[in-house]
Amino acid sequence: QKLGNIDFGSPTSKYFRDSIQAPFFAFYLKDRGALRQPEAITFEGGANQWRHYDSWPPKMNVTARSLFFQDNGRLSFEPPATSPAASTAFDSYVSDPAHPVPYRQRPIQATYDERGSGWYTWLTEDQRFVDGRPDVLTWQTEPLTQEVTIAGDVIADIFAATTGSDADWIVKLIDVYPQDVPNDAKMGGYEFMVSNEVLRGRFRKSYEHPEPITPNQTTEFKYSLHGQSYRFQKGHRIMVQVQSTWFPIIDRNPQTYVANIFEAKASDYRPATVKVYRSAQAASHVVLPVVSDVRPVP
Repeated sequence: QKLGNIDFGSPTSKYFRDSIQAPFFAFYLKDRGALRQPEAITFEGGANQWRHYDSWPPKMNVTARSLFFQDNGRLSFEPPATSPAASTAFDSYVSDPAHPVPYRQRPIQATYDERGSGWYTWLTEDQRFVDGRPDVLTWQTEPLTQEVTIAGDVIADIFAATTGSDADWIVKLIDVYPQDVPNDAKMGGYEFMVSNEVLRGRFRKSYEHPEPITPNQTTEFKYSLHGQSYRFQKGHRIMVQVQSTWFPIIDRNPQTYVANIFEAKASDYRPATVKVYRSAQAASHVVLPVVSDVRPVP
């Protein structure tokens, strides 16, 4: 029913085994019973409800809506204004492989430490531990005036430049809880990571044919943060974070292009200045598959 601090409201694993997995196996492995399951059944986080969909990703009642990066750390469904100039509308940070952003709060214990390492629950860990780091950029909406439900692929579309010839792009979609959470004070202001993914810049066009990034040139990095089924509740905020290191869950990128990263020398690991653009001409954003109508499990 719980994973770390996140409460799913009911014993979800038992429901999955008894109501979804067991009938599926009985029908296909034992030729027993009648299977009346839709194409997709998801557990919608945030709402803590099971959902039925006729296809996945859903095609009906889903609209792709872009959340644009704005000035002063704002995130908005409205596109950026035509001014200022594209060359000045950006946020920046210095990514240093010698001082990477940790993927969970330090000190990080051994993965399978019998005393409890936190490995099993790190995906639900409060992301406030990286707040204030100069090498993590953050944008967030105002408190939502209505629920936002998503179902399907979340897409990151980042326009950025780096002084290096390679870079990693880590994008995190986060649900920010209100400061006041009745009956659960520890969740006040909690930053729950809904979705995340890493793109190694050299593979932006092809995994078979990697290529360096041209330093100081604005480049588009577009990739999926995977399929999600989640509801951002009224009063919550939607947050996006961008960074270029996530250690040690992701190995360090030298930020200097080398043909084989496993043969990189110590001198190849160099700090790089990264700019993430948010102009009308280079509008970094995430695309959310927003659902206008959802069907609960009967």
